[in-house]
Order: sequence, then structure tokens, then C-alpha cells
Amino acid sequence: MNTPDQHNFTTGSDTSALPAVVDRATWQAELDTLLVREKAHTRAGDAIAAARRRLPMVEVDPTITLIGPHGPVPLLEVFEGRRQLIVYFHMWHTGQPAEAQCEGCTFFTGQVRELSYLHSRDVTYATFCEGPYEESARYRDFMGWDVPWYSAQDSADALIAGRGFGMLVCYLRHGDRVFETYWNSWRSTEVMGSSYGLLDMTVYGRQETHEDSPAGWPQHWANTGAQFRTDGRPTAQWSRLAAGRSDDLGTGAAATAPHCCQNEP
Repeated sequence: MNTPDQHNFTTGSDTSALPAVVDRATWQAELDTLLVREKAHTRAGDAIAAARRRLPMVEVDPTITLIGPHGPVPLLEVFEGRRQLIVYFHMWHTGQPAEAQCEGCTFFTGQVRELSYLHSRDVTYATFCEGPYEESARYRDFMGWDVPWYSAQDSADALIAGRGFGMLVCYLRHGDRVFETYWNSWRSTEVMGSSYGLLDMTVYGRQETHEDSPAGWPQHWANTGAQFRTDGRPTAQWSRLAAGRSDDLGTGAAATAPHCCQNEP
């Protein structure tokens, strides 16, 4: 079954917008030059990560309460006995239907699936949603996500501390004490989206209008949240609907919420 996320862009694209064609030796020489820059980029990232590991930290109240599948849960228990915790703060439009929910958070959250490697490093991963548990958990189930899911609706002020949803936060547990060690948002959340990393390796890239691409390269999407939507919905929802899943969040509301995720270039 074809769904709106399976567009055939080839027939509608300008096939004259192609890279130069050269012999393999010339191509490899150009690639080797680029790989030197890529290696430098990797090493710079290693140095930044080393500095990140040396940041000071700030203590957080371990009794801050989230709402999970079995009711109230203190932050300390979200660690599931592990020493470290990574949390994505998922935006939510309370009372709105599935198609109106945050397209960017849907894009990033949906690509964090296999947690065993994090667990092997003593790290728990969890989602803290801005909305009420029952309503937002229905969205999680519709999307088929199985990451630990909590509502931070009533504890947002204590956890956010003047920031906003749509951010990644890292915590460290030392006994019964909890510390925040790092946070970032906007483009730093791209680490969650492996699709972006793969697209960046292709000749046409992400096909977004902010990219520095040669003239004639396809650039279908503006950086307004539209890059995460197809035919009025977060793109990943279409395959769930095609599979027969219900997107009823129990709200009974029509979509009125604006697109919410503009990821700075």
C-alpha cells in the first residue's frame, strides 16, 4: 500500500542537476581531500566531547515527581537503578489530535529505538513529555515507540528551570543524589535523528532550503517544521495509519495547533 510518505520524487525532479562525471581516479582524489576535512571534524568532535566530560554539574531534587504507567514516580527511580540518565523533553499540544502534535519531536523520538547499548554503558534513556500521561501515552502507542515514557506536566518548572521542551538533558546519579551534567537543544538534538546523518552523506543532502547546495539541487522543504511533515501530518504517522493503528488520543478535538519545531540552521 502506498502512503503519502512514499513520494516518487524522481519523476518530478530536475535530473539535469547532477554532479560532474569524472573517472574513478579523479573522483577518489577529490574524495580523499574531503576525507581529510572529515577526519579533522571528527577529531574536533572528540575534543568537544572531552571538554563536555569535564564540565561541572548542578544538583537536582531527586524527589521531583513524574507520572509513569503506574502513577507517580520520583526522578531517582527513572534511572532504573543505572547511574546515568538521558532524557528527551518532548513537546506536547494538550487536547489536540495526533496530526497536530510536534513534528520535530516525532521525528527525533521515533529514531531512538535500540536501548541495549546505552544500558550496557549504565545509561537509561527516557522521554519526559510536556502533556498529560494518558493522552500522550496513546500517541506513543500509536507511533509504536517502546522507550520509557513519563509525563512531566506537573514537574516541568522544576526540571526545565527556565528553558523549554525539545531539549536533551543528561543526569548522573550518585547514591540517592541526582545531578544535571549537560543539556542542549535545537540542532544538538540531531544526534537522535540518524536519518539526518545518512541524508548528509547523499549527494542531495537533506533537501532543505537552508542548505548550501549547488544551483538546481532539489530543496523541497523549508526549515519551519515542514521538513518533518507530509500532507499535513508528521511524516512517520502515515505508515502507522496504513498499518491500521488508531491515532485517537481521546481528545475529540480538531487540529488547531501550529507547527512547533523550527530547527535553527
